[in-house]
Amino acid sequence: MSNDNKPASSASKRLRQVSSHLALPADYADVREQIQTLRTIAATPDTSRRGYVRQKQAGKLWVRERLEQLLDPDSFEEIGSLSGTVTWEKTGPMREKPVSFIPSNNVQGKGKLRGRSVLLTADDFSLRSGHADGASAGKTIYLEKLALALKLPVVKLVDGSSGGGSVTTIRKEGWSYLPYVPMFHQVIRQLNEGIPNLGAIVGPAIGLGAARVTACHFSVMAADVGALFNAGPEVVKGATFEEGLGFQDLGGPMIHCTNGTIDNVAANEAECFEQLRTVLSYLPDCGRYNAPPVIASDDPEDREDESLRRIIPRKQTRMYNPWTIIKSVVDRDSFFEIGSLWGRTAISGLARLGGRPVGIISLNCEVNSGALDAGGSQKLARLLKLCDVMNLPVLQFVDVPGYAIGTIAERTATMRWGIELAKAYFSTTTPIFSVITRRAYGVAGGVMLGARDPHTQVAWPSGQWGSLPLEGGIEVGHRHELREAEKEGKKAERYAELEEEYRRLMNPVRTANAFGVEEIIDPKDTRKVVCGWAKHVYEGLMQIRLAERAAGRIQPVFT
Repeated sequence: MSNDNKPASSASKRLRQVSSHLALPADYADVREQIQTLRTIAATPDTSRRGYVRQKQAGKLWVRERLEQLLDPDSFEEIGSLSGTVTWEKTGPMREKPVSFIPSNNVQGKGKLRGRSVLLTADDFSLRSGHADGASAGKTIYLEKLALALKLPVVKLVDGSSGGGSVTTIRKEGWSYLPYVPMFHQVIRQLNEGIPNLGAIVGPAIGLGAARVTACHFSVMAADVGALFNAGPEVVKGATFEEGLGFQDLGGPMIHCTNGTIDNVAANEAECFEQLRTVLSYLPDCGRYNAPPVIASDDPEDREDESLRRIIPRKQTRMYNPWTIIKSVVDRDSFFEIGSLWGRTAISGLARLGGRPVGIISLNCEVNSGALDAGGSQKLARLLKLCDVMNLPVLQFVDVPGYAIGTIAERTATMRWGIELAKAYFSTTTPIFSVITRRAYGVAGGVMLGARDPHTQVAWPSGQWGSLPLEGGIEVGHRHELREAEKEGKKAERYAELEEEYRRLMNPVRTANAFGVEEIIDPKDTRKVVCGWAKHVYEGLMQIRLAERAAGRIQPVFT
């Protein structure tokens, strides 16, 4: 009897299963409703949540407000919009609904900056301060891999540890983990392929967050809310017994924007975003395959500036404003300085010549007479490597008395970093054009001018060069003669005679007579000369360089 009922029981069970399936919407409306519910929760701030309140009290934007301000309107396409922790409630057979959702504290996706497609990752500090126990590590690694696959720039808005560790992770998982940073495999490849990595510190960048933004090609810190440190004040207190430290004391802009850890400082988050847009406008999507973007320019390439004839003082010890020369020669309003608060013996940045992006190098005679110190050498080396991976030609204005000297220079390892600069000059291959505005002395002058063969350069009538500047050089070269003259009370007279003779022999025209310098130009014509060079690089040499890079015969390295 029981065997007779078995087929009927199976049939009933099957009928119930079919009925339950038939009860589900054919258009998957139930699933789509779940998706929409989760997305709505993620996109709507919980103003009662402690983390959100703290975010606003600190004067910071919420993560999705940042996306709205940074990206072109309606251009953001989120990746991983449903990732996070969900509490589900069963509402019927094969039916459930989300009753609570804590989104991943790292928002990622694709968007546009002034029409340019970019990938973007942004921390949500209001959820577990950006720590790993509120994140999905797979999202971060996926985006880094995606940048390599799509050859698209990556923008990183760091506010917190950016997926870094927290001790609560140990409690949650039940075991302690080795702190690998697997995404750095992809990051290093991006940096060397010339896939722009642009980072902004829009809150406290801690541990892994600090590392991620510092690794970028370009980084900027919001002065009002930004800070960067390896560990926060409480951890520092326990390790070094330094008490009472605030975020700004430990790693604010006056520390990390003046020591070279972070390139630039901005007044606030909005200015950070504008700097990111500006820097990207000079860079290709991927330097391995693309040239920098050329734009139309209404600034005539043959524009003359007669004031440049008088900008270099005849008295050698007097200073001048080097930014005046840069801004006169490049396209109007196109110069964007990088690292203005550190390595101040040198000036570095990006600009355009006839709409064509170039890197800019100059010495700053107003700081230590322009003698390259450790910081200045590091800054210029970094810019050279950036230009090399991004295919940016480099225009440099040379007025260098040599490497910095004295006890401070020796203690700060000036020669060590000076040679690192030399390595950067001689290992990079991007074209360099030199305008010798005044001095070119010593190893530093030789490094800057001699790294390309043949060198492409012009000099101004104010140019002077040699192994040593006359100041001090005469004393060294004529020590015995001057001592003998001193015995007769004629040292000053003999020194003046020697100085007059050397200055006559150092007339730059004499160097040109011997073809020691290829050409001396009228300073007013500088823009026309360098624009012609930039045009040839972009129209004649750029495609050759790109082919060489694609074939692997040129392999620039930023790291």
